[in-house]
Amino acid sequence: MTDNKPPTAEAISNGEIHAAPTTIAQKYDLLPKLIPNLDRHLTFPLLENLSGVEGDESSEVLKAKYELLKQTNMTDYVASLWQEINDSDDVPDEFVRKRDDVLQRLSLFTEETKQIDELLNDESVVSNLRSDKVANLKFLEQQHGVTAQMVDMLYDYGRFQYNCGSYANAAHLLDQFRILSTDNDKASSASWGKLAADILTTNWEVVMEEINKVKESIDTKLFNNPLAQLDHRTWLIHWTLFPFFNYEPARDTITEMLFSPSFINSIQTNCPWILRYLAAAVITNRSRTRNTGAYQKQLKDLVRVVRQEGYEYNDPVTEFIKALYVDFDFEEAQKKLSEAEEVLRGDFFLAASADAFVDAARHLISESYCKIHQRIDIKDLSARLGLNLDEGEKWIVNLIRDTRMDGKLDYKEGTVLMNHPANSVYQQVRIYKIPD
Repeated sequence: MTDNKPPTAEAISNGEIHAAPTTIAQKYDLLPKLIPNLDRHLTFPLLENLSGVEGDESSEVLKAKYELLKQTNMTDYVASLWQEINDSDDVPDEFVRKRDDVLQRLSLFTEETKQIDELLNDESVVSNLRSDKVANLKFLEQQHGVTAQMVDMLYDYGRFQYNCGSYANAAHLLDQFRILSTDNDKASSASWGKLAADILTTNWEVVMEEINKVKESIDTKLFNNPLAQLDHRTWLIHWTLFPFFNYEPARDTITEMLFSPSFINSIQTNCPWILRYLAAAVITNRSRTRNTGAYQKQLKDLVRVVRQEGYEYNDPVTEFIKALYVDFDFEEAQKKLSEAEEVLRGDFFLAASADAFVDAARHLISESYCKIHQRIDIKDLSARLGLNLDEGEKWIVNLIRDTRMDGKLDYKEGTVLMNHPANSVYQQVRIYKIPD
């Protein structure tokens, strides 16, 4: 399925779906960078979201959808896009002919795969299958007349259904093909196709299983081809964005995977813009895991990578990290947080996480500010957080309570006095033993 990339339509690949950027969100739109790493069907939801963000659907978005899907078997929908673009009630003959051809091929595929499909849905047959694919094919051939060509037909039919937009059927057929096929290249392609189909049916639990299978395949079957590994990991990184921010149980698993040496190296080498999503995940995980060693290590690694890749990629999200943890510039951090909020709200994957990100980021600003100041002016800190005085007081009280900081609020003076215990000499100085 990896050959099913979207076409290089000029409006898409050159980022010309928008006019000249007029907002922060448009200026930092990642669509042109994401699309080359997604299947055409996975790209479509991003274009649909763009329609919703921009209100009335622009002609550029309509044309981009048409260019994206005209090579598929979704003939009725493509014809409707053509009518809308050309403001016509008529449907060209080419669409009618293609629709008839699709229906005819669909009927033929159904007939030719009927026997093997029934066998693989028969519990008495499936119970006799083993992990040895060669033995399974021999058993099915001897007992039920199944041939290698019949198995390959499952693959072709699965691809056909996928191109028709019948994703659940495609996932089922491609999974059946993988059970029997001894063709490693086709089996790998089927795994990518099934992963895409499961993403598009939002079957997130199964998606996570498929991600693990694809990851294992990349690690084991491509170990002697580093360039292919890099390309496949880059694709997988982009495809994981769908469950990353749509399926809560996936958050920790994918974050851990992206921070693993092979994947973080792939991000730095091939797609540093993914740091936006990694930063958003780490920041929004704060309330759930901020006191764990794993979270602190992830935050430390994030700061390191953002600092290293600043010359290669930056946006308000990564610049917020830099301002807060590299430059310790609280005014700049607040400025970048405001910009980051707008960027997140315009991002297909992060829009639903914008509020959680802003809330967690404010906590991180407050915590950092309180750790390096002994006397804190409530009015000043409230301004840094974009809050009025009353909201700021409540915020600081909750912060001290939630983080168990040792602070005393002086309402009369409008200040908070932080009690920072002095470090012992052993905490201030690291003593190394001189080797003999």
